[in-house]
Amino acid sequence: MVKISAFADEISDDLDIQVENLLSNGVGYIELRGVWGKNVLALSEAEVREVKRRASASGIGFSAVGSPLGKFPIDGDFSLQMENLKQALDYAQILEAPYIRMFSFYLPEEEDPSIYRPQVLDWLGQMIVEAERTPVVLAHENEKGIYGDTGARCLDLYTSLQSPAFTGIFDFANFVQCGQHPYTDCWLKLRPSIRYFHVKDALYGSGQVVPAGQGDGDIAAILSEAFAAGFNDFLTLEPHLSVAEASYGRTTPDLFRTSTGALKRILAEVHTES
Repeated sequence: MVKISAFADEISDDLDIQVENLLSNGVGYIELRGVWGKNVLALSEAEVREVKRRASASGIGFSAVGSPLGKFPIDGDFSLQMENLKQALDYAQILEAPYIRMFSFYLPEEEDPSIYRPQVLDWLGQMIVEAERTPVVLAHENEKGIYGDTGARCLDLYTSLQSPAFTGIFDFANFVQCGQHPYTDCWLKLRPSIRYFHVKDALYGSGQVVPAGQGDGDIAAILSEAFAAGFNDFLTLEPHLSVAEASYGRTTPDLFRTSTGALKRILAEVHTES
C-alpha cells in the first residue's frame, strides 16, 4: 500500500488549513518542514508536540522531519549543524516520523566538487553516528548546488556511507534541473539505495516545475520499477507549482489538488500495467 505524504506548508502556514487540504485530497502524512510561519527547527518542543497532537486527532501521521540540515556552506561552523541535528532527532521521535530529510552541503560555485569530498564524507559520517543512537534514519535529498546533486555523486555518498541510519531520497525534478536524465543517469545507479521519493517534475532547459508526468522526470517508468521491486514507502508531494525557491515552495490549494491528481493518475497507470 503506497503512502502519500506532502510538504503541507506549501499550501498554507496554518496547520488547520494544511490538514483540511491533505484530508480532502486523500493524503495521510506530512513531511514537516514548516508551520505557523516557522521552519520546523525554529519550533519549540511544545509547538512540535501541539502539531503532533492536532494532526494525529485528524488521522494525519508524519513521514519525516523536512529539515534544512546540510543546506549549509561547506566552510561554515559544523558544530551548528550537529546542534540542529540533535534537535531534529528529538523532533522526529516526538512526531514518530521515521526519517529526517537532509542534504550534503553547499559547495563553492565553479570549483571541482571532488575537492570537498573528504570533508563532506566526514561531516555526514559524524551525523550518521549521531543518528545511529536513535531509531531515526537520515534521508539525503539530491539538490542543485550541494555535493549530492548528480546520480554519480549521490552513488558515491550511498556506497561510501553505508549505515542503517542513512538512506537516499529520489527527487525527480531536482535531477532534471541539474541536467541529469533521472532514469538513465540516476535511477539505474541509485535504486538499491533509495528509500522514498519526493514527487515533483520539471522540464529540461527551463527547469520549470510542472505536475508529475508532465515533465522530463521519468516518474512513471521509475515508479513502475520501484513498485515491481516491492516499494511500499512514502511518495512525498513537493509540488512547487506557485513558487519554487531554493529553500521552500508554494502551491495554492487548487494546484495542490492538481498535483495530487497527477500523482494518482501515474499510480493508476503503473498499477494497471503491472
